[in-house]
Amino acid sequence: MIMAATKKDLINVNGAELVKTTPADNESLPNLISRLGDDIMQLVNSQLALLKVEIREEANAYVSGAAMIAFGAAVAVVGFALLNVAIAFAVSTLFAQANFSQPASYALGFLATGGFYLIVGAIVVLVVKNRLAKQNLVPKRTVQELRKDKEWLKNEL
Repeated sequence: MIMAATKKDLINVNGAELVKTTPADNESLPNLISRLGDDIMQLVNSQLALLKVEIREEANAYVSGAAMIAFGAAVAVVGFALLNVAIAFAVSTLFAQANFSQPASYALGFLATGGFYLIVGAIVVLVVKNRLAKQNLVPKRTVQELRKDKEWLKNEL
């Protein structure tokens, strides 16, 4: 449950009234201080709830990004393995004879395929990494609410 503090009432986001904070005319100073402490505790609890929600949303974005990076890394590993096989075929045929033989053509095929998978995997990893780098880690709504609450507390005190 997320709450927003105003000068007169502490209300739920849905609009339901939670606590009246209008002081009585004959209320004593200790009661006012006690009520202020309770209001501050409710305010802190609501800010913590908002922070938890924002952190959960950002964590979900990072989990999906991490899954895409893992997929890109797997594709790059396949490309790296194929590239290594192609290099092995190419080197062995170059030492065997100077003319290109059937094994050399196989090696060139492996080389082209391995290079293709390696490039595709690297592109996927870089694109997802750049997307994750653009995400802002500061919980904007929580910071905005904290600033509002700071101003409200200044006006109340």
